[in-house]
Amino acid sequence: MQPEIEGQFWFKLQGKPFLGSARIQLLEQVAATGSISAAARAIGMSYKAAWDAIDAMNNLSDQPLLKRQAGGRHGGGTRLTAHGEQVIAQYRSADQAYQQFLEQMAQSTGELGDVWTLMRKLSMRTTARNHYQGKVCRITRGAVSDEVTVDIGHGLEIHAVVTHEAGQELGLEQGREVHVLIKSSFVVLGEMTGDLRVSARNRLPGRVAHVEAGPVNAEVKLDLGHGRVLTAIVTREALDEGWLTEGAEACALIKASHVLLAVTD
Repeated sequence: MQPEIEGQFWFKLQGKPFLGSARIQLLEQVAATGSISAAARAIGMSYKAAWDAIDAMNNLSDQPLLKRQAGGRHGGGTRLTAHGEQVIAQYRSADQAYQQFLEQMAQSTGELGDVWTLMRKLSMRTTARNHYQGKVCRITRGAVSDEVTVDIGHGLEIHAVVTHEAGQELGLEQGREVHVLIKSSFVVLGEMTGDLRVSARNRLPGRVAHVEAGPVNAEVKLDLGHGRVLTAIVTREALDEGWLTEGAEACALIKASHVLLAVTD
């Protein structure tokens, strides 16, 4: 019997899934409706999953794919940027070639093992809520560990502490491309006050973009600018204090020892 071959085509950036069919459909529906919630409903995706997908794409992209517009009952609509329109066109063109490839493979009686191996690699995920990519711009040597500063673009830098052994295994050096992984539970949010003094090495100012409240905890998305979003988990008690509202300024505090670095080779 002739086997049926199906697959999902993804664009990847530095080994991280960036664009797939579901995300492309989401972007296309945002362009059509001007609303993230309406776009999510149109493709059968939850509102939270849609936000998560958009944040993941923006965090890995050199330029924002979407732009929110002020006004309206829910704070305005959302539209694609020129860069967002461009990546959709590029994806559709590449996906067409990929479908032709699958059709050719379906007609082949050759060994398909390598194809399945490739497809498994394309579905890799990480459990870290915050994932960025950047380049090592500085390494400050210490007695036991090193502080590695990573430029994730647009003037944003994240500091990580790694042991000498770990740094050598990853081949960390200035200019090295790396992935920055931060668990949302490791992010502490503070009010923007002039006398804020903390020991956390990373202080990232931003504006609260979205709050998803749960019975015990709440998920807060902090817009760092230029399409970069940081997700934090806070308690309901902290949320009930009233200062973590959409549009409010806040500062994300992250210990350098809580930042993980990874490379793709």
